[in-house]
Amino acid sequence: MRPVLNVLEDELKEKVVVEAIEILEEIGFFVENQDAIEILKNEGVKIEQKRAIIPRDLIKKALKTAPSTISIYDREGKEVSKLEGDNICFDPGSAALNVLDTETNEIRQAVTKDFIDFTKIVEQLEHIHAQSTAIVCSDVPEDVGDSYRLYLALIYSKKPIITGTFRKESFETMKNMLISIRGDEKRLREKPLAIFDACPSPPLKWSDLTCQSVIDCAKYGIPSEFVSMPMTGANAPVTILGSIVQHAAETLAGLVISQLVSPGAPVIWGGSPAAFDMRKGTMYLGSVDTILLDLGYTEIGKYLNLPTHTYLGMSDTKTLDMQSGLESGMGALLAGIKGINMISGAGMMNFESTQSIQKVVIDNEIAGMTYKFVKGIIQRDEPIAKDLLREFDKKTHLLSHDHTLRWFREELFLPSPVIDRSTNEEWINTGRKTIGDRANETVIKLLSKNPGVTLDNDIVSDLTNIMKYKEMDF
Repeated sequence: MRPVLNVLEDELKEKVVVEAIEILEEIGFFVENQDAIEILKNEGVKIEQKRAIIPRDLIKKALKTAPSTISIYDREGKEVSKLEGDNICFDPGSAALNVLDTETNEIRQAVTKDFIDFTKIVEQLEHIHAQSTAIVCSDVPEDVGDSYRLYLALIYSKKPIITGTFRKESFETMKNMLISIRGDEKRLREKPLAIFDACPSPPLKWSDLTCQSVIDCAKYGIPSEFVSMPMTGANAPVTILGSIVQHAAETLAGLVISQLVSPGAPVIWGGSPAAFDMRKGTMYLGSVDTILLDLGYTEIGKYLNLPTHTYLGMSDTKTLDMQSGLESGMGALLAGIKGINMISGAGMMNFESTQSIQKVVIDNEIAGMTYKFVKGIIQRDEPIAKDLLREFDKKTHLLSHDHTLRWFREELFLPSPVIDRSTNEEWINTGRKTIGDRANETVIKLLSKNPGVTLDNDIVSDLTNIMKYKEMDF
């Protein structure tokens, strides 16, 4: 039996959906992109002063055409994960401005080397199955940052990539790079290599940039991951359920735009909402309140039979301490039990603004434990234990028994040396290392093992030429 977790009754889920539809039908949402305005107007949508009033029939039609499953593939065209049902997949959080320096243990601005090293490490982590354009490189001009991060990710990693645009002009270059890997537009549509995040602006607004991202992705069959970000009491109702309703309305608005552009366009019911701390003026992403909010809105996505996404497994702490482990472990495990298809946030800390290369190594262990937990308890034998215990006597040692040797690797999660399983004496004799120390040793080891660029030289040249032509002079 797979462990299950629910936070909303079915009756309440239906009530959330009905009210979200009523909001779009009676209040509407702001849309700042002219192409989106024209697309909506062509369907008879009433728009006044950029506020679009969406009839419920249009919303229900969009829900019928949006696919309930999305497969993502690696650079070589192998399926990595099928986003459907209760399947889960972990990826690092995206677009952190800072990193936790491994030598000084201080937060600083990120540079290109940080992104490359981080990508190389994630490429080798067993339980983090997707990459992301995880770090914004401060040493690269902003007008090429989107494309440059995808360029590096494609060169240094085979895993599928969660990415996105901060400039409308970036999409064309990024799309062309993905086509270069796949060979043509048809193959890219058939085997998506990247997912593009699109973040509405709460409350109830889709900006020029995010609308354009949804439109462009729909045209080429690239999955759009809607990342609505209501903050309780700040830009959304202070009640968790009220924020879930707002999240649903904002996400349904994006869904309508995508399906009007291309019925059947792949979309993901995602988000990064947060509880807002009135005392500090900060959002707290590692809190139990945020976890409840995330579990609630993803239940709405599942109720609507759509692939789901969330940001969980992060911490608000500024260093690798007990709070980091507490918040990250709790969030990742509960997201896994809930069966959220794409779980972002590995490596992230400091209110989603900082990536830690040590933390992503630790979070890989959390992801592995989560995969083990959601498998539940499996019966291996019939009868379960009686025959084994019948033959047991003083001369029989279960440690060396055939039954133990057969099953212990499948039955138990065996962590890497990042997790301390030593005796106290052994721990003292080997230097009293913390989990941060052990993670840093793993980072050094994995960086030394990484083969570097494994992509075909001709494709690397093609990607570089796309960057040169469209964006910058290397």
